[in-house]
This record gives sequence, structure tokens and C-alpha cells, in this order.
Amino acid sequence: MSQTGPDLYQKARRCIPGGTQLLTKRPEMHLPDYWPSYYSRAKGVEVWDLDDKKYIDMSYNAVGASILGVKDPDVDAAVHAAIDAGSVSTLNCPEEVELAELLCELHPWAQMVRYARCGGEAMAIAVRIARAYTRRDRVAFCGYHGWHDWYLAANLGETDALDGHLLAGLKPAGVPRSLRGTAFPFHYNHLEELRTIGQQHGAEIAAVIMEPIRGTPPQPGFLEGAKELAHRMGAVFIFDEVSAGFRLCCGGAHLTFGVEPDMAVFAKAMSNGYPMAAVIGRSDVMNAAQSTFISSTSWSERIGPVAALATIRKHRKLHVHEHLIRIGTMVQEGWKRAAAEAGLQIEVDGIPPMSHFHVKEDNTTMTKTFFTQEMLERGFLAGGAFYATFAHSEQHVKAYLQACREVFPSLASALQSGTLSSLLKGPSAHAGFQRLT
Repeated sequence: MSQTGPDLYQKARRCIPGGTQLLTKRPEMHLPDYWPSYYSRAKGVEVWDLDDKKYIDMSYNAVGASILGVKDPDVDAAVHAAIDAGSVSTLNCPEEVELAELLCELHPWAQMVRYARCGGEAMAIAVRIARAYTRRDRVAFCGYHGWHDWYLAANLGETDALDGHLLAGLKPAGVPRSLRGTAFPFHYNHLEELRTIGQQHGAEIAAVIMEPIRGTPPQPGFLEGAKELAHRMGAVFIFDEVSAGFRLCCGGAHLTFGVEPDMAVFAKAMSNGYPMAAVIGRSDVMNAAQSTFISSTSWSERIGPVAALATIRKHRKLHVHEHLIRIGTMVQEGWKRAAAEAGLQIEVDGIPPMSHFHVKEDNTTMTKTFFTQEMLERGFLAGGAFYATFAHSEQHVKAYLQACREVFPSLASALQSGTLSSLLKGPSAHAGFQRLT
């Protein structure tokens, strides 16, 4: 008898700390005890679990990495060819030069590129380069930027300093206490907070780091003001494009706002799920990498650059971002209509390719858990977020929104009657990082 996903996850919790490698993929973040947890195969936006039951992914789609859809034929063909030719060697692959030229072509303000294989480590590289360039230690940041020491150091002083930056409850255990006071958060669209950081620590700030956009659009002058303040401090201005990159245009989302950073960091969508990340920037800043040590064997393999080249070329040729925006807008408008029909008060935010909704005045995770539970029964992987891919069709969206029109009235009724908790088949989903015991 085959092992089900929930059963395998219980085994994983005994031999893998936390059960999974990525917090977002923990079943407790979606539907405790009932989330399928593991896949046997996937294609486009279709996912089959270990029992060979098929679902349509209307949730995170590989947590934003699968921008074209899983198993894209063009990207996979390029990867297969790279494997056939040998994915590693004592020598360097020429594709890394080709990719560097393409990234700088898409971003004319940048002249140099360094590579990694995931977003978190690429952000750590960017911080290291900025510190080497400025000979300073402290960092001001806005948003979520990964798991490395430089970022979690913000929670050494105030344990909830990161709570307003996507993930709440992140613990700094293991981060050296000596890093306390080296990372200062400010909130998006709150230029006055960055200005205060500059007044107090400006001469010590190595970098100002932020996403150009995520949940809400920038207020007029915000991005420009953040750049001006960074340069007034003598700091490097860095855009984290790990999530937003390649969703609003072919390249960094900052291109649509006309604000050029000193450095930008990419991962996820740039290679359609194959491990790849890049740090691009002005040559004077990037050359500071030569004054420190940044090096890894895995950063020199061939598959990542080849996948990125195939993904970006297809993205540019087919104007993939236009499809993502159209599909995402359909979902956002569909949520609003379905909620209005059901008498459910919701808030919708995010750029269309990375959309989110939540029930107003709801301080629990029960509504999200119920929605995920009911949508799963209807054949959808779904939650409070939808990340669009090139593989999503209008038919997928119409079927999904029809299911929403069935679930939203039940949710509204349960909230009104106070019976929502009794309708959950298991525990409520976790809201953020929680230790699993």
C-alpha cells in the first residue's frame, strides 16, 4: 500500500528538523493533518500527490519560482541539453558570461553580475559586497530578505522587529549577539522611518535594502526618496527583486518605476524553478567583491545559467509578464465579486501576478484554513495567495472562481453564526514561524 502525504510528513518530522526545507511548504502553514504535503509529478499548474490525485495549483506555484509553469518544454529542453553536454567541469561554463550580458542588457544601469543559486544567499552576497564597498557594518532594510544572520540580527534587540515584514515570529537563536544593532527595519511607504535611521546611524549604514514593490504600490516619491536618503548616507541602494522580478516586465520590477538602484538581486522566477540567483550592479560597487571572499563550487555549475537563459528569452519573446498581469487581475476581480455576492468582507492586495486576500477584521487563521480545506476538496491547491504563471489559462481561473463562489457563502455564514471552528477537520493553520514539537 502506498504511503500518503500526511503519513510521510509525520515520518519527515522525525528525521528532518521542522519537517521541510522551506517554511512556506510546511503543511501546518496550509491545512494541518490534511495537506497533501508531497507530489509525485507535476506539469504546468497540475500537481499529482502520492495517491495520484490531481490538483490545480492556484496557490504559490513553487513559491513563485515556476513563472512559466512546471516542466516548461523549452526550459527543460535547454536543461537536458546542458546535462547531456556535462553540467560541471574543472573549467567554467560559457553560459554564465552570456547570462551576465543578457541581465545587463535588460538593466542598462548595471555593468557586472555575480551568481548564487538561491535568493537568501544572493542577498547575503549583496550585503557582503555593500559592506566591503562602504567599509561599514550596519544595514537599513524594508521587507523580507531571507534567513541569514545579517537579516535576523534585527530581532536580537526587539524580538518582534521583523513582524511587519512578511513573516512574524522569526527567532534569532544562533545569530551572534554581537550583531545586535546592525540591522534596522523600516516600513514600506514610510520614508520618515528611514529618515530617522539616517539621522541616528547614517554614517554607519552600508546599505539600504528593500523590495521595489510587494503588497502595495509605492507612494509618489517613496522609491526616489529612499534612494536619495541612501546616497545621502553614503550607503549602497539595493533592490531585492527575488519575488517581484520578471512579473511586471522582463527584468526587475523597478524598471516600471524608473528608479535605478546600485545593486539588484534576482532568483526564483529567473530560471523557472531551477536553482539560480544573480546579483547585478554598478561596476564600482560590484568590484568590491574582489576585496572580500565570495566563492562556492555549486555557483559554477551549468544548469542554473542555462535554465535562466531559456526562461528569460522565452519571457521576453512571448511577453510573459502581460499574461501574468492579466491572469492575476482576473483572480483579484473574481475574488472581489465572489465576496460581494456572499456578503463576505475581504481585502485584496498585491501586484496582480502575486495576489493576496484576507477576510477583514479576522484575527485568526481559521478563515484561511477553512478556505484551503474546502478548495482542496474541490481539487485546488489554494489559500490566501495566488501566484500567476504562464501556464494558467482562463479556464483554470474560471473553474477556480466558481469554486470560490461556492466556498465564500459557507465561510460568510459560518463567521456570522460563530460556527467556523466546528467546521474545521483539523487544527487551524499557523500564522507564521512556530516551532514544531
